[in-house]
Amino acid sequence: MVVNFGYFLSIGVMNPVLPRFIEGPVGSSDIGVGIGIGSFTVTALLLRPWSGRFGDRIGRRAPIIVGALVHTAACAGFLLATTLTHVILLRLVTGISEALLFVSVATAIQDLAPDDRRGEAASFFSLSLFLALAIGPVIGEELLRQSGFDAVWLFGAGAAGLGLLISFSIPDTRTHTDVPDKPPPLIHGAAIRPGLILGSAIWGLAAFNAFVPLYALELGLDGARLVFLVNAVVIMLFRSVGARIPDRFGAIPVARFSLFCTPVGLGVMGLWSDIPGLFVGAVILACGQALAFPALMTVAVNNALPTERGAVMGTFTAFFDLSFGGGAIALGFVAHAWNYNGAFLVAMGVAAMGFATMVFAPPRIKTPIRPTEPIGEVAPPGN
Repeated sequence: MVVNFGYFLSIGVMNPVLPRFIEGPVGSSDIGVGIGIGSFTVTALLLRPWSGRFGDRIGRRAPIIVGALVHTAACAGFLLATTLTHVILLRLVTGISEALLFVSVATAIQDLAPDDRRGEAASFFSLSLFLALAIGPVIGEELLRQSGFDAVWLFGAGAAGLGLLISFSIPDTRTHTDVPDKPPPLIHGAAIRPGLILGSAIWGLAAFNAFVPLYALELGLDGARLVFLVNAVVIMLFRSVGARIPDRFGAIPVARFSLFCTPVGLGVMGLWSDIPGLFVGAVILACGQALAFPALMTVAVNNALPTERGAVMGTFTAFFDLSFGGGAIALGFVAHAWNYNGAFLVAMGVAAMGFATMVFAPPRIKTPIRPTEPIGEVAPPGN
């Protein structure tokens, strides 16, 4: 969780600043913002399935260390960026670290989780992510105001470096005694339908991250840090106080609720063109984003063997990259041709298709498969 916190704190610090950097010093447009924000998902999408299968074979530690090292270097690289091409290249490098680090830390958490508490484990684990995304924008915009863009990039590199230092202390967490002779499938079938449904909701996250920093300025705010903070706090409440919601009420009903809230929140932001509408929409969107990932991840993981858990996570999270990157780029063209409200409404339509899928053609969920004794020294006996 500490490694994950360091990684996403660097992301959170840069989230509200990078769109302003692209339209400011770099001198690009809304299309450039969409491409720059979403480009990291190209490499992440290509590498996530390989990363998950690699972790199933050799353990989680090595991919985490390499991912943290690569991301630290990418953050520092923004000190030298002067063009949109530089930004895109650095974001592509960030995608490499995303594929290696996040798949491995998320899988390690599932290695340690009891069968009947996987949703709770995913919720608590994601607190490290959303705590970082809550405080990161506040720090980032304040650093930008006080010291400029370079201070933001240096802080991001330092936060990523914290994760790198802690990553060396992570042992093997795999919970299966036999590493399979035959590698698991590169694209795991158990993750395809849950991943597609997750992807529809992630279009909303892409719209929020890419265009709320600019939309907030257009509405008269001096920045988007409070909007990001409110959104992240709501998500953290669901994933702490409500951590067991997916386990207690069932992953499928909870996923339906999340896929309902997501398009509603985006619709409020798109149709209510005022500061209160932005905040209300951000809160409703957060209710959907808080529960979609743990609920749908529980479905995917419980439908696979323990020896294939990394492959499932690699496939499942690849849909995040595909939707975040493709959504940000597509919505950049929408925002350029129409406006930010139009981008929110298009994302609403995509999320609504995910909700319809959850209602009429939801994924099946099997009885959880109980893992055997752990081969690492982290999981206590009897897990």
